[in-house]
Amino acid sequence: MEQLQVAAGNGTCTVRVDGPESRHAVLLLPGVGDPADVYDDVCTRLHNSDLRTYAVESVDGLGEGSLLGLLDELKLAWVNLVGSREGADLAWLLAARTFGRFASLVVADSGHPAVVGSRGAKVVSDCPAVELPTTLMIGKSTTRACADESGRRVFADFRVVELDGIDNVPAQAGHEMATEIVLRTSSW
Repeated sequence: MEQLQVAAGNGTCTVRVDGPESRHAVLLLPGVGDPADVYDDVCTRLHNSDLRTYAVESVDGLGEGSLLGLLDELKLAWVNLVGSREGADLAWLLAARTFGRFASLVVADSGHPAVVGSRGAKVVSDCPAVELPTTLMIGKSTTRACADESGRRVFADFRVVELDGIDNVPAQAGHEMATEIVLRTSSW
């Protein structure tokens, strides 16, 4: 796995890049406090499906603008977007507010930012709807009601995957997450 230091906002961030050279790219955003290798199992499975992965090691200090700048630095015009917890919050915001950069959205343990979620509040109350095929994976930390309400804020195909007893989807259910990403990257 290649580690790149990429300009993002006012600083740099480390991005772990691996997989076959492909027209299909996946940007993965972790939750705050996740280890740098949280997506390694997911990425290994994605590489077997001919997907190139770009796993950001930490989302601390990153925002929508800095992530778009990061995509520009990596010369990625079109990606499939994946996030977990705080990384999912960023992924939802990017997908909702940016047209033409993302092919699909897979998020774990974080509902749409305009929905009251597991943290008991809305992340961003004025967040627009997402117009991308979207999968929301929920473990025990996110309620089904939040997932259902999030579906009302997706104006495209929407799927909820329930995983009972999972606290951290990429760490504990990497094979399920990889499957959902592959399903979203396929044109069938």
